[in-house]
Amino acid sequence: MTTLRERRTVVWIPQMLPRPEVVQLLTGAAVFVCPSVYEPLGIVNLEAMACETAVVASAVGGIPEVVADTETGLLVPYSAADPDGFGGPASPLRSTRCSAIPSRAAKMGQAGRQRAVHEFGWDTVARRTLDVYASLC
Repeated sequence: MTTLRERRTVVWIPQMLPRPEVVQLLTGAAVFVCPSVYEPLGIVNLEAMACETAVVASAVGGIPEVVADTETGLLVPYSAADPDGFGGPASPLRSTRCSAIPSRAAKMGQAGRQRAVHEFGWDTVARRTLDVYASLC
């Protein structure tokens, strides 16, 4: 059985990069994978979505609020008991399902861009913040 790395180009980014390099990498990727144990919101997933890149991420913390499963990417259940720590043996299948059909990944990427701009853009954040303040008066 071949691994995903053997069938696809997988780039692991172990350090912080300058914004232009991040944008270039995310824009050129078919899929962004975020195997987190916990994320309060998962801004890195929003950044990938803003670059029209489909996302495969752990269904932990605030990530399910950001990534719409099967629409903007795929969510993988997390279980600390799993030996690989990322959803067990079915997890590679989720990322493969997303990237195996380039048109599906592209469609998820487009939907992700729309969601990032509409639901998490500064206009929306500012309006929601004002609504919270107004509700307190």
